[in-house]
Amino acid sequence: MALALALALLLTACGGTGVQGTPGGAGLRDPYFPKAGNGGYDVSHYDLTLAYTRDGDRPHLTGTATITARATQDLSAFDLDLKGMTVGKVTVDGTGARWNRTGQELTVRPRDDLDKGGTFRVTVRYSGTPETITDPDGSREGWLPTSDGALALGEPTGSMAWFPGNHHPSDKATYDLAVTVPQDLRAVSNGEPTGETTTQGRTTSTWHTAEPMASYVATLAIGHYTVRRSSTPDGLPVYVAVDPAEDRASRKVLARIPEVMKWAESVFGPYPFSSTGAVVDHAPDVGYALETQNRPVFPGAPDTAFLVHELAHQWYGNSVTPKTWRDMWLNEGFATYAEWLWSEDHGGDTAQQTFDALYDDGENTYEDLWSFPPAEPTSAAHLSDSPVYQRGAMVLHQIRRAVGDDTFRAIVRGWHTTHRHGNADTADFTAYVEKQAPGEDLDAIWADWLYGEGKPAKR
Repeated sequence: MALALALALLLTACGGTGVQGTPGGAGLRDPYFPKAGNGGYDVSHYDLTLAYTRDGDRPHLTGTATITARATQDLSAFDLDLKGMTVGKVTVDGTGARWNRTGQELTVRPRDDLDKGGTFRVTVRYSGTPETITDPDGSREGWLPTSDGALALGEPTGSMAWFPGNHHPSDKATYDLAVTVPQDLRAVSNGEPTGETTTQGRTTSTWHTAEPMASYVATLAIGHYTVRRSSTPDGLPVYVAVDPAEDRASRKVLARIPEVMKWAESVFGPYPFSSTGAVVDHAPDVGYALETQNRPVFPGAPDTAFLVHELAHQWYGNSVTPKTWRDMWLNEGFATYAEWLWSEDHGGDTAQQTFDALYDDGENTYEDLWSFPPAEPTSAAHLSDSPVYQRGAMVLHQIRRAVGDDTFRAIVRGWHTTHRHGNADTADFTAYVEKQAPGEDLDAIWADWLYGEGKPAKR
């Protein structure tokens, strides 16, 4: 009895309260990127202060990231995703914290456990040459050097190359970014510009993103851009940054941004963000565009269909964001179908004609079109293959045929309204459609077109 009492007193003196934190999970077990993201907390805000220099072909980035988060469990430690770079110091709520690194995991051990439900701030100071990441499909992301600067592109996991965070689409946050570059360069990011100053040959630009944003659509573009500011007839700010080498070729298409936005709002509903625009770089080696929030990035002058696709993503992908990478078709199927609808509404092929051409002869254009169902890509290497895009759009067209135009238009608008600035998965979508069309039997569409193997029978 006396020994037990003494032991209890000792535990109390050492801080034992009966509740001990446990480490947050390293990775969220995403079906395709199991190490992406981390458990035990939810980020609400990123405050990034960056300085960019370049010595010949070697870029250097110095950064301070302050991350505001809420603990979703009692935490003794938690992880951040950061690939490459050198970490100099980590603090939690202003107090130095122990940390170590294994691969892309930066494990932080605060001096005191963090209580479930409590808000905390972790600050990471880091520097180095950011990495270019090669995806499973062979494309490159992360930090992409260009002839006069860099593009930071993050789908699916590349944002961890230039700032630490919870890099999974299920954890969205607001952002503030201040970036300092040589004064002959411009730095463009998401959201709206909030200031610019030049001192001793270097210019600092600040950007604020007020709406929640998944880290994979965060961007930083550094280069010799011509920046134009205007607004749509409804007063929505438009910020366009164009590499001079692409200015002439892109000017006509970019001038259509207000027209595309007006059309998109008529189809998809109110625009979910506080500005729009585009970044057009001269980066032919990048090989793809990305729907970075507020202003998609193009590696060269886009055509109108390309612009429509990336702006449609602002509703579907950026505002309604997938819960996991398995739900990628909800991004790309919608954006691809937006191209079909634009064509239909502007004197081109109808969506039915586009569907028929794909069904009858699509494998000659997309040889992998029927290789897997859009809702179940075979691996991470195939997340951006044509079944996710083209067959994803075909699923939406089959829904339209089943429920009729009026109900379909209501579904398209209502889906975004219901999940605006949130996350959703395929099960959420099918349940939503069935609720909006209670008299329709949609089982065959889900079984044959969404999840079915091979080429479905044409009905």
